Amino acid sequence: MLRRRKTSASEPKKDLSAHGGALSMSQNTRSFFTFSQLVLSAGHLKPPPVLKHSKITYFEVEILDVQSKKQICIVDKIPPSSTLLDVKHKFHKACPQWYPSRVGLQLERNGPYLKDSVNIQSLAASSIITLYFTDLGQQFFLTEYTGPLLIYLLFYIRLSTIYDRMETTKNFRHPVVHLACFCHCLHYIRHLLETLFVHKFSGGHTPLKNMIKGCVFYWGFTSWIAYYINHPRYTPPSFGYRQVSLAALAFLMCEAGNHFINVALAHQNHSGNKACFPSPTYNPFTWLFLLVSCPNYTYEVGSWISFTVMTQTLPVGIFAFLMVIQMSLWAQKKHKLYLKKFYPEVRRKAAMIPIVF
Repeated sequence: MLRRRKTSASEPKKDLSAHGGALSMSQNTRSFFTFSQLVLSAGHLKPPPVLKHSKITYFEVEILDVQSKKQICIVDKIPPSSTLLDVKHKFHKACPQWYPSRVGLQLERNGPYLKDSVNIQSLAASSIITLYFTDLGQQFFLTEYTGPLLIYLLFYIRLSTIYDRMETTKNFRHPVVHLACFCHCLHYIRHLLETLFVHKFSGGHTPLKNMIKGCVFYWGFTSWIAYYINHPRYTPPSFGYRQVSLAALAFLMCEAGNHFINVALAHQNHSGNKACFPSPTYNPFTWLFLLVSCPNYTYEVGSWISFTVMTQTLPVGIFAFLMVIQMSLWAQKKHKLYLKKFYPEVRRKAAMIPIVF
């Protein structure tokens, strides 16, 4: 009897524990269901973005001399978005004597010049780009001076297409014609040699428009001058050999003086001594520095005035007159720069011609 009661008393306890376990399981199920609903309503959980370090490929531009193939410099860290003009500016920082406006770059030695707007990435076959450098400023002066030299010689040989063949064979050439050809060629050969070996240009090359104007001026006047002097009916100077000899001597002295002045100026630029005004040396041709600030223009004008007296022709006289005007303008401009830099040394000097200018 007692055992049965005990078992009957324990049964309600088992029922209660079973009921409590069922309640706890239902609560856990509800909480899990609620949590899953929250997750679904919030959307998919996105992982935090991974920062990708993008690698930019920089280019190196190797610049070689177009004639000697020697390396001038290497311009590094060129972004792919850069243009050729950006490369020229960096090249100018590495080599200050080459202004961007006078730098000509080619992909091949005999290829065309690349435009400034060309993207550097379009030229790249690898991370290193090789370009060939040409000095456009020097090319301008070579073109300007080579033309008169060749044009004068064409008139000197008296082509049948220019002069009448009968008059050419009949008329005797005066010695001044040969002397004028020698002096004219000497003048432009000196300019060409100084352009290649003496001058160091610093202001950038002349724009194409000015280059065409300069060539038309020099080539046109050379044709006019050579046509008159080498014409079969050309008449010699009025005072004969004495006039020709003295004028030729003055011409040669002015040519020599012009050369020595340019060498002195180039030596000062190459030595880096730009803190003082150019001073005369033991060479007597440089003593003109004591009187004027631009003796090279003085000698240039003297050469053309002497050539005018020697040949006694109107075209040479007009050309010499225009050269005096042009040289005086250039001399005044340079003289003002000298006054700002070297006032105590230049203030008592004239620009080109003593006392007059």
